[in-house]
Amino acid sequence: MSSVTESGLPPARASPSSAEKDTTVPTQSNSHPPVGGNTQKSFDHASFPDGGLQAWLTVAGAPFSRTYQISYTSSFGVYQDFYVREYITNVSPSAVSWIGSTNAFITIAGGVISGRLYDRGYFYHLIWGGCSLSVFSLFMLSLAKPNHYYQVFLAHGIGAGLGGGIIYIPSVAVMSQYFQRRRALAMTIVASGASLGAVIHPIMLNHLFHSKLGFGNSVRASAGLVGGLLLIACCLMRTRLPVQKKHVDQRQILRKLVKDKPYVFTSLALFTFSIGFYFPQFYLQLDATTHHLSPTFSFYSLVIVNFCSGFGRIASGLVANKINVADMVVVSSFAISVVIFGMIGLASVTSVVLIGVFYGFFIGIYVGLNGPLLVMLTSDLSELGVRMGIAYLFSGLGNLIGPPISGALLTDKFIWWKPAVFNGAMTMLGASFYLLMAIFHRRALTTGASKS
Repeated sequence: MSSVTESGLPPARASPSSAEKDTTVPTQSNSHPPVGGNTQKSFDHASFPDGGLQAWLTVAGAPFSRTYQISYTSSFGVYQDFYVREYITNVSPSAVSWIGSTNAFITIAGGVISGRLYDRGYFYHLIWGGCSLSVFSLFMLSLAKPNHYYQVFLAHGIGAGLGGGIIYIPSVAVMSQYFQRRRALAMTIVASGASLGAVIHPIMLNHLFHSKLGFGNSVRASAGLVGGLLLIACCLMRTRLPVQKKHVDQRQILRKLVKDKPYVFTSLALFTFSIGFYFPQFYLQLDATTHHLSPTFSFYSLVIVNFCSGFGRIASGLVANKINVADMVVVSSFAISVVIFGMIGLASVTSVVLIGVFYGFFIGIYVGLNGPLLVMLTSDLSELGVRMGIAYLFSGLGNLIGPPISGALLTDKFIWWKPAVFNGAMTMLGASFYLLMAIFHRRALTTGASKS
């Protein structure tokens, strides 16, 4: 039984010859200690090329899909501000936030279905179908009329969420077919696409919404940009491994997961942490605006967050093979909680900049390492789609209820300290669950190493 690297990922074996790479079918091997007491086996590490033209083309294509999935959800703060103050003024801020939270829930929790379909070999169906639905839904959003809440909710909350949810898991999980030693780096490069999109979309939407184009033409312009980026993603991403022929017993997997303590604590962490961590992304721009800061500066508050998030994602990928992935997730989650508590004191340009920079950087690390963390906890990659899907279902549930609760606590009087305390407490609880995950994972690795 081989040792485990400091990053928490199993070490790669010597690469096979090029001929072997073309013909190798992944086999089952006890190449690293079982996690959380599980006995499932992983693919032979020698089957990972860890590079090559198609591998890096797939890495290059996947970020284009992320420029829509997470980044459009992260940019909902622009829509929240515009809907509350101008476009859907006949409902409360809490009701408006249900649009964004439903979108985030379906995008992330949709992995329960798309993950299983990915494991069964429907990668291309999911990618092309999800991208088409995403663009179609945005064009439908452009036809929504002012103060017609249900139209916006159906197009933006449900339709656009379904499109993102269909492609969310496949665009991440496909990296595991190409990379083992460089997997964390590849996944964080993919995640960085969300930061790029989350910088572009707020700037574009803020300028267009307040131009002569109006809401409809502004959203259509945004949909055209999203459609072009998703088309590039569809053309570049490719799978490498044949569809697994073995039958995967879902009930057996669930029984294993319940006994897998690191995975259980990760799922609990994803649920509780996700309740609170979207608060700055949904409400920072509105917070700055209601504190009578410059409208121009308020528009760029989300850009500051998302720009710094890109640095966090890239930094986490560069050091993921040197620093334990679980430890980095724990540190970043506690740091995010502290920053959200800090929003209680937001009242000036300086405070918005500091919150945006620190929240953005640490959220970049956190989001960038979520995928590698789940892969690290998965010893049989044929189950990766299912395990990711279930874990992200918990995250999606947190995303669904968090922003509306924040809106209800905020009220029409904009009492900002109440949602800041609530979301800070929930993220602190989530960070504590991540700490327990890291402790039990380290114990599992130590036990496995002692038996080898």
